[in-house]
Amino acid sequence: MHCYKMQLESMNQTELLKGTLSTIILKLLESNGKLYGYEITQMVRNMSGEKILLKEGSLYPALHKLEADGLVRTEQVYVGKRVRKYYHLTTPGKSATQASVDELLDFLNTIHILITTKPLSAYEPAF
Repeated sequence: MHCYKMQLESMNQTELLKGTLSTIILKLLESNGKLYGYEITQMVRNMSGEKILLKEGSLYPALHKLEADGLVRTEQVYVGKRVRKYYHLTTPGKSATQASVDELLDFLNTIHILITTKPLSAYEPAF
């Protein structure tokens, strides 16, 4: 079995993560309430067994797009002399999270079928 790390240096790996990053962020915020950027990168790293090493150059544009789309909101908190920007879901963001997860899981199941000719046995969409 291959052990890999998505360090976002390979064009293919970058493109694969780009299509899933918003869903990953939405789901982490749904599960954890509010998070700041570094926390998100560390959670992705830890939860993926260090296979996905999310860089700030990928994270912050995705967070800004989610904010522009009205799915996340920011809150600035002073920690000592520093300002930490926390992100949390808005009401539309909460609604969009499950739809985004279902859409991604359905897509991953389709890809799995295409490359293995077998559906993922554990996948059941919520819609």
